[in-house]
Amino acid sequence: MVGQAPPYHLAEEVANQAFNMVEKLIISISGVRGIVGENLTPSIAADYGSAFGTFLKKSHSGGKKKLSVCIGRDSRDSGQTLKSSVAGGLCGVGIDVVDLGLVTTPSVAIMVKELGCSGGVIITASHNPVQYNGIKLLLSNSIAPSPDKAERVKQYFIDKDFAYVDSTNCGKITSNEQADTNHIKRILSIVDKEVISAKKFKVALDSVNGAGGRITKKLLSELGCKVSAINDEPTGLFAHTPEPTRENVKELCDVVKTNRTDIGFAQDPDADRLAIVDEAGTYIGEEYTLVLAAKYIFDKKAGKAATNLSTSRMINDIVDKAGGKVIRTAVGEANVAQAMLENNCVIGGEGNGGVIDLRVSPVRDSLVGIALVLQLMAETGKSITQLVSEIGSYYMTKNKFNAESGQARKILDLAKKTFSDAKLDTTDGCRFDFNDGWLHLRTSNTEPVMRIMVEAKDQQAAQKYIDAVATICTKVLDHQ
Repeated sequence: MVGQAPPYHLAEEVANQAFNMVEKLIISISGVRGIVGENLTPSIAADYGSAFGTFLKKSHSGGKKKLSVCIGRDSRDSGQTLKSSVAGGLCGVGIDVVDLGLVTTPSVAIMVKELGCSGGVIITASHNPVQYNGIKLLLSNSIAPSPDKAERVKQYFIDKDFAYVDSTNCGKITSNEQADTNHIKRILSIVDKEVISAKKFKVALDSVNGAGGRITKKLLSELGCKVSAINDEPTGLFAHTPEPTRENVKELCDVVKTNRTDIGFAQDPDADRLAIVDEAGTYIGEEYTLVLAAKYIFDKKAGKAATNLSTSRMINDIVDKAGGKVIRTAVGEANVAQAMLENNCVIGGEGNGGVIDLRVSPVRDSLVGIALVLQLMAETGKSITQLVSEIGSYYMTKNKFNAESGQARKILDLAKKTFSDAKLDTTDGCRFDFNDGWLHLRTSNTEPVMRIMVEAKDQQAAQKYIDAVATICTKVLDHQ
């Protein structure tokens, strides 16, 4: 079964570096992330809000309409302060702000379009521990800025080049509490509520005390499900490490077994990722989330799907069987969403439990995953165990190791020589496709490490590629 293999360490975790404030704060395509009180402070948040607002104003120069941005946050205690700071920064450059309150990331994306906003902001650090928080940006199309646009926002931030306005032109802050309602309405429009409700599914839910509990319980109630919810109060005090991986959802597995539910769902704090536990209380892995959703879609029609280079081949098995096509992109939600829009894809997402359905919004959405999987179960009359058995499985391992940029280049060059007979894709690092599996080596966008993903027909087949990469890394990293 696809899942996390035993730990594979080429080096210890990256040590903290003595960088300056801007270098310590992780600034990527989607926004910023840092440790609250250390490198992510209210003043940093305000400046970043002003930078984003300045970018929006200059991008819409000549327009007569006053620009607006909607903003939401996950449940972390630091979110309220950071949200207020970002809102203040936006208002300072003349951007109106619509405060959505405590909501999921996909809910913000939906409200950007619902309200006709020029952009959106989510205060979240996604699956990272509670000491972290972040500022995620969306443009008017509900997708994160492209690399060139993100670089412009970053430069305004670094240079403190803000288009401040006088007192009569400052932005105004209003509130809107319709995010849950609009989000659920979109979800219900893509499934058959009556078919699902007739099954009276028993569902276990772990929302890790994040933003997903409230809205997900509402959705499941609409779908006629009996819910056994744990960690559903949005306290921001995560009951376990918030990433929905096998080792972190043992409590959910126990609830499924104890309450004999039909399925278990685990979300991350901003509810854009979903992991699934089968009716026996077995964690089946995040990779199956997208595959099960795609199975429902492609059982009905052919078409195109988009996913990143690090996602399991299982998606190809499903799509190929239906006569469709899988489009592979660089890692990153925005890359997948853009490919979906350009190719009119019927489903997409990433192997980290993220499902994207453009009928709802162009972002990963755990509620979309939940609805499509329940619809698949309802229509087929099959359990998750049966569905997973039909799909089949591969052995997958994911890990990372320390590598500065120069080392990474040497590792990739040696890998190309070592695997010269493989089909090579250099869209994002190097993905090597073999007859019995694939290997993806890429540098991280946010830290000085390389990531390695290997998938093969079994562990023995995967191990030979893992060992080959270990040999390469020994040559490069031990001779610096």
